[in-house]
Amino acid sequence: MKKTTASKTSDPNSSVQLCRDFSVSGFSAIPVKFSAGCEACHLLYCKPHQVRGTDDSRPAGRTLFVLNVPPYCTQDCLNRLFSRCGKVEAVHFCERPGGQIHTDDTSTFFPTTQEIRTFKVAYVVFEKPSGLKKAAGLKLSEPFVLSTRDQPVITGMRKWCQKYTQDRPDVAELQSELDSFMADYDKRKKDELEREKARGEEPDEEGWVTVTRHGRTPGAPRTEAMEKKALKREKKKRSRRELMNFYTFQIREGKREHIAQLRKKFEEDKDKIAAMKANRRFRPY
Repeated sequence: MKKTTASKTSDPNSSVQLCRDFSVSGFSAIPVKFSAGCEACHLLYCKPHQVRGTDDSRPAGRTLFVLNVPPYCTQDCLNRLFSRCGKVEAVHFCERPGGQIHTDDTSTFFPTTQEIRTFKVAYVVFEKPSGLKKAAGLKLSEPFVLSTRDQPVITGMRKWCQKYTQDRPDVAELQSELDSFMADYDKRKKDELEREKARGEEPDEEGWVTVTRHGRTPGAPRTEAMEKKALKREKKKRSRRELMNFYTFQIREGKREHIAQLRKKFEEDKDKIAAMKANRRFRPY
């Protein structure tokens, strides 16, 4: 594929010729430009999305696959571009084809996903299959303007200032979101506790009762200390079951160990007496 940016687009027919010159097999090219004053345009390559399996976020027959999406292009820009073909249900961004969908964060102050700052791919989901058919054959006589006066795309210094302001949230709003999150967390934990209690009290189809931590017969927590106690208890039971001094080799080994212990104790006592004599102050001879 050749370069996808033209230097001049003043002639309306130049964009049509540009799409022909830089066409890619299986894709339709759509010329776009950042603003009305830009002379250079950019090409988006799109085709119907085809998947082998089922994907609820990218349903087959209603999803348009868009390549070569510039970093400054937003979901609203693609929505305005393809809304002429039919009502757009959703627009998803990914770093690469088939990758994880970049979803909007539910939290204002604690984002879970990072903004894609490079060229990306997009999946435009229409409400009806007819919208996909029209979008796949969409041909524009002039490049579509992404940033307009009514709906501008924030870039450059204005975007940095906006990011700086967002990174320093209002204390009251932050506290409100934290309280809301903790209330939802407490509610989820309470529901889980009630479900575990219900499981521990009601038998299943075969009559078995699940032992839970909060049931009538709570199970022991699986901690490291509890596991050590269980192993020690099992070792003690195993030692009780062993027959001591039953076989001849057990008696012989027991005597040998006893003699070795006596010799060791004798040598320790000799060293102790020698040390006491050496430290004795009164020496009559």
